Amino acid sequence: MTKLLVLSLVCFASFGQTHLTAISFNIRYATPNDGINQWENRKDKVVELLNFYEPDVFGMQEALKHQIDYVHGGLSDYKWVGVGRDDGKEKGEYAPLFYNASKFSLLENGTFWLAENTSVPGKSWDAALPRIATYARLKMVNGKTVFVLNTHYDHRGELARKNSSKVILNKLKELVHVNEPVVFMGDFNAVPTEEPIKVFLDEKWNHYRLSSTEKHLGPIGTFSGFESKEGDKEIDHIFYNDHLKLYKSATLSPTWGGLFASDHHAILADFIILE
Repeated sequence: MTKLLVLSLVCFASFGQTHLTAISFNIRYATPNDGINQWENRKDKVVELLNFYEPDVFGMQEALKHQIDYVHGGLSDYKWVGVGRDDGKEKGEYAPLFYNASKFSLLENGTFWLAENTSVPGKSWDAALPRIATYARLKMVNGKTVFVLNTHYDHRGELARKNSSKVILNKLKELVHVNEPVVFMGDFNAVPTEEPIKVFLDEKWNHYRLSSTEKHLGPIGTFSGFESKEGDKEIDHIFYNDHLKLYKSATLSPTWGGLFASDHHAILADFIILE
């Protein structure tokens, strides 16, 4: 299966078209409690996966600063933006956005909290922890811009997850330029039939798997819990607007000696940027 996945995704280039490839990847925060699956045993696998697929942009979730630094050090040509959710600096988990600096220049970036007050560290509603979204406006060599956002929703607060989607919708309306291609991604801790995802679908945002007429490669489930059994818990998602056309999508679930790179599978969407 891994070989088929590799062969199918080696090249997405199409003549005369500009592509944007995005990956969302919850890399699981570093904790010794994970035993054989702890970060020290997985970190090279995370870097290897990202180096192989070479996404134009990617967002990670649950990333601590030292994990970000390790991933960044293992890649070429990438820069990143983001802050820790606990203090707006370096404390706590990040939702970092990486971009290929040989293809894009950074015009604007920021982070907001998924809370009633979006501008300061904190939580609202029934959230167990502070949650954030990090965004960037990137300029391509042809002068066209794209807007990219990465987030991670609360794992316990049902109301917080639903309201987080409303916060993001409001921020997109505020921040996105007219006719600008938009991709937003992350671990939403919700499956497509639940309200946090339906909020976006009801507003006509496209889902990288559900909105596609192309066959999605790989399992539907994105959370494995480090278990090899294929599940259907699809809680990681990529959304996009009508200034992009989906070309290919996949759930990336390779193993090394029977071990995964994370307790989530990375997800990939390759888009054609429409003129």
